[in-house]
Amino acid sequence: MLEMSLNWQFKALSDFDPMTLYTVMQLRSQVFVVEQDCVFLDMDGKDQKAIHVFRMEKERCTHYARILGVGYYYPSHACIGRIVIAEEARGNGFGYALVAASVTACKQYFPNQPIKISAQKHLQKFYEKCGFEYRGEDYDEDGIPHCAMYFNA
Repeated sequence: MLEMSLNWQFKALSDFDPMTLYTVMQLRSQVFVVEQDCVFLDMDGKDQKAIHVFRMEKERCTHYARILGVGYYYPSHACIGRIVIAEEARGNGFGYALVAASVTACKQYFPNQPIKISAQKHLQKFYEKCGFEYRGEDYDEDGIPHCAMYFNA
């Protein structure tokens, strides 16, 4: 299975070594702030409560997501968020593996909790292929069209 063969790591914030944490935050800033030209506070106080799902290549984080249990982002759903892939690592299908690893981590760390994501609208079809359902909830988040999506377990 592709998900397992990519050496995904699952860590609490307190378990990171400084250099790995630096590369994770660098990736998030590169894509969410610089590439998407979106000024927002990425370090929002939720990382301390999250499990971080990521993959390293040559001492650099190339794939990342964070998961949170019920009540930390949504009142009645676990959450997968900050899903990001380094530009040079895109286009090889590993995005599907990242989402699958994140769903697996949610089920492991937050069993029996339904899963919800806030997806960028242009990625709706991608997330549907990953098993998420769109239920017509569209909104703007930081100037970018988004939609709520729910995992069909």
